[in-house]
Amino acid sequence: MLIEILKRTPSWVFLLFFVLLALGYFQSKDRVVGRSKITILPAAMIVLSFYGVISAFGLTPFAITSWLAGVVISVWLGLKTANMSGVSFMAKTNSFSVPGSWLPLSLMMAIFFTKYTVGVILARKLPIANELAFIGFISLNYGLLSGAFYARAIAILRTARVCK
Repeated sequence: MLIEILKRTPSWVFLLFFVLLALGYFQSKDRVVGRSKITILPAAMIVLSFYGVISAFGLTPFAITSWLAGVVISVWLGLKTANMSGVSFMAKTNSFSVPGSWLPLSLMMAIFFTKYTVGVILARKLPIANELAFIGFISLNYGLLSGAFYARAIAILRTARVCK
């Protein structure tokens, strides 16, 4: 069955997987980035996770509320526990020195495999796709994962205020 699922997977999905792997790998390396680069990935992940919810479950209040709750919880927890040691702001170039982290790759892969799994469930028309618990769990999961990106970006950007 797994081979059949993989055979029926559009080729662009595999391309996306490898692009995300490469992007995550680059995030694992120390780098100097501007403000805009810090915000692009979290913004993209927020949009993609929200799209994942509405494409799977529609604009239903329960799914949207579950996703939003996940984002809020994740941002709140992320900001409370953020360890920004090693991050520094360079006022002269208006950029940040950011140590490498495998966290972005982990989050991207979690979002990717969640979306892939939901896609398979919906394509196979499995009954679980209509269960309220499933809708809530998946929507919350999308929100938690993308919210972690957003929290990390906010924490990095806050280092500019600390360094002034």
